[in-house]
Amino acid sequence: MTDIVLVTQLLKQKPAHKMRGFTLVELLIVIVILAVLAAIAIPRFMDSGLRSKEASLRGNLKLCRNAIELFHNDTSAWPSSMADLTVTTAPASGKDSAGAAKSIAAADYKGPYLQSVPTDPVSGAAITYSTTSPTVGKVSSSASGNGLDGTAYSTW
Repeated sequence: MTDIVLVTQLLKQKPAHKMRGFTLVELLIVIVILAVLAAIAIPRFMDSGLRSKEASLRGNLKLCRNAIELFHNDTSAWPSSMADLTVTTAPASGKDSAGAAKSIAAADYKGPYLQSVPTDPVSGAAITYSTTSPTVGKVSSSASGNGLDGTAYSTW
């Protein structure tokens, strides 16, 4: 009778090889799911470096434009160069709207307007500043080409 009980218990138990791990089909399903998730996620992060550089460029341009506008409001002249925004004493002259030299009174200067002149993070070069008519005081990117939104960097 004990032999029958032992045989019955052995038949009820699952074979040892079925309890060891995952089947090949289960592993393939997991691999396919991970591949689909990667195919969705990777393109979103491919251009993240350029997106951050473009955001930094927009911020740098806005910072420079604000500083130039403050300089102009205080002195009634445009800076002769971007470096004029960082000096602690008044520059001798600036530019009028035609691009001609215009003297600056030391009492009108309330700078420095920037701690340092930022660079263009997309091109790695200096930001372009115009001192010629009709674009005196205009700041733009020195990068060539278009941004991720399709507009030319030079128009930002």
